[in-house]
Amino acid sequence: MAQESSMELMLDPSYVNPELAEILEKSGPVPGLDASTDIHELRKTLLERKRALTAASAPAAPQLDEVDHTIPTRDGNNITVRIYSTSETQGGPVLVMLHGGGWVLGGLDNEALLCRDWVTLFRGVAINVDYRLAPEVKFPVPVYDSYDAILWTAVNQDIHGGDLRKGFIIAGISAGASMASTITHLARDERLQPPITGCYLSIPSLLAPQAVPETLKKDYLSREQHKDAPILGQGAIALFRRLYEDDPTSPLMSSVLFPSHANIPSAYFQVAGMDPLRDEGLIYERILREESNVATKLDLYPGLPHGFWSWWPKASFSQQQHADSLEGFRWLLESH
Repeated sequence: MAQESSMELMLDPSYVNPELAEILEKSGPVPGLDASTDIHELRKTLLERKRALTAASAPAAPQLDEVDHTIPTRDGNNITVRIYSTSETQGGPVLVMLHGGGWVLGGLDNEALLCRDWVTLFRGVAINVDYRLAPEVKFPVPVYDSYDAILWTAVNQDIHGGDLRKGFIIAGISAGASMASTITHLARDERLQPPITGCYLSIPSLLAPQAVPETLKKDYLSREQHKDAPILGQGAIALFRRLYEDDPTSPLMSSVLFPSHANIPSAYFQVAGMDPLRDEGLIYERILREESNVATKLDLYPGLPHGFWSWWPKASFSQQQHADSLEGFRWLLESH
């Protein structure tokens, strides 16, 4: 009954989380992005903000080892992965993290807290991927960078120190979740060994408007309903896609379009109600659960916008999202 009530609020385009409404009344609206946004200046601003938040929330103990490694990509370049572990967590399950940012923003600092929590709580190894960004590179380079990091992880257990048999989880937020979803299909089709055992998909982008099949259009309403939402609105989406130059009809961009979703690993979803991407997450979760016999777990955040926890980390709804993330990891480990 509670899930049904939450879903009703999720699908109500006028609903705003009461705590968020109070915050916005005091602080005013969140500035949006558009075609005039200077991406390079925005990167600097967001990096400084994220580092300050991470430092303020860093765990006191245990002391983690955070080591950067340069790994090769299929096009002859290199990217950096940051490995988080301790001497006591060597031989534990492995998390590979893909940050968000519309394929344009973000880096290794974005999800440092989740990587550290993984090591501390699940006694494992976390690998944070610094895939290349647009406009310096274009679609589908970030996808293949991220997949190359997965391939590297699979064959270099002697370097990262994790045991993939205990858990091989790929996690992504927003654009990172889009690529994580894609990678589960690529790994399945290429029979990756050891196999990925679970997929964490937070506020995922999974189906571009130009690629929506006729049968799904009745369920694909949030792009229009929340085109002027805080944080991620139509202006920001247009900016990111213009810089990324993606192909909306490719499964590498719209993973809902893969011909089959059978035999992909268990998937944990986080979907926000005031997010233009809301319906993509809901549609894909339903397809996996009802049509593909894939185990799923879904957490809903009615009346909250895309990436809300990054803007209001001290709000109770953001604290809940963080706690849900950790339980989502636990579920993925237990369900494989």
